[in-house]
Amino acid sequence: MKELFNDYVKSMTTYIMFQIKVAANKLKPELEAKGRSPIFLSMGAPTENPPEYMIDKLKEALDKDGVHTYSTPRGEKYLLDAIAERMRIRFGVELDPEKEIASLLGSKEGLAHFIRILITPSLDETEQDVIFIPDPGYASYAQMISIAGGKPVSVPLTQENNFMPDMNEIWENYLEQGGKPEKAKALIINYPNNPLGATATREYYEHVIEFCKKHQIMLMSDAAYSDLYFNEDDKPFSVLEFEGAKDIAVEFYSFSKPYAMTGARAGWVCGNAEGIAQLCVLKSTIDNGIYKPIQMAAAAILNSREGEEYYKKANLELKRKQEIFVQGMKELGWPDFYVPNATFYLWMPIPPRYSTSKEFTDNLMKVSGIIAVPGHAYGSHGEGFFRVSVVCSEEQIYECIKRMKKDGFTYEK
Repeated sequence: MKELFNDYVKSMTTYIMFQIKVAANKLKPELEAKGRSPIFLSMGAPTENPPEYMIDKLKEALDKDGVHTYSTPRGEKYLLDAIAERMRIRFGVELDPEKEIASLLGSKEGLAHFIRILITPSLDETEQDVIFIPDPGYASYAQMISIAGGKPVSVPLTQENNFMPDMNEIWENYLEQGGKPEKAKALIINYPNNPLGATATREYYEHVIEFCKKHQIMLMSDAAYSDLYFNEDDKPFSVLEFEGAKDIAVEFYSFSKPYAMTGARAGWVCGNAEGIAQLCVLKSTIDNGIYKPIQMAAAAILNSREGEEYYKKANLELKRKQEIFVQGMKELGWPDFYVPNATFYLWMPIPPRYSTSKEFTDNLMKVSGIIAVPGHAYGSHGEGFFRVSVVCSEEQIYECIKRMKKDGFTYEK
């Protein structure tokens, strides 16, 4: 029956996080037998429970009449109004809840479906629509584009360009390599970034807005990590704060990261009204929206004192865990590496004795039971690096450093 499935699907591979989890689970008995029970530094997801306030609101909602019926893909008015209020309070952005906001079954779903409404699918690589993506960048971007019948084009993020590449240079390179201007449909930006944790300046947001306007392409801002920051005086921006952004930009948010609601699958997209409208048409054929009790709980937590206290406390704990891990890596001989002021990620070079990032992370897992992600999973510019997510307990972080020291995982040796 394999011949029945389309060529886009047949070219796909399983998401890297699930591949890693399967591999670790196969090794689990062997690792436990030698006192190296797996410690997962791979998945970028909070491990704490969601806010108690939100859980209480969810329980209350479950007993209300009419909440177990279909919702709508755009979302219930109370959620859309709460999102508009959140964007106004957090970023100073004014949005029309009826036209410029839509709920999502998580930002991942929203990104994938928005890509589908932009790309006209083709198996002819010379005729495929193009979306520019960060490299290193979220591992699903490229596959989302490929399965839609388009072509991802790498935008290198390096320490040399401060993780903010000049898009005019990227465009010139694209044209020199035979790229067609009319095939370019969008640019995806992701700040704070997965896997780097990097943030962008006001000037850079203005730069990418100007670039997208000049070439009449959509700007897709993945802002899933915008509330995971360590400095109140240096909060991540919304692209919609900047003049003219609504003309060409949409921005994606998630309840998963700031409120540990990973299983609830809730998020939103806001910005360009025409883009939101087209997305809602597509979603009307695919889903019936978020479960209403979850929408009620999400609306309640979004602008609450309890919600703000929750993620700010979580951010302090993340900063502490980051400091512990960074200190441990220095003790293991790691040279200076980029330490971000946002997210729960650390992006570090592999020891020079390893030829590939996968070789290093595989060995780290098999010998020490420490599960990290090889950098190549995030694009060609990720090779030579690996990513850890410091969401486990402090005790587990100390245990990771202890194991690495005992098992010989120093940088130079």
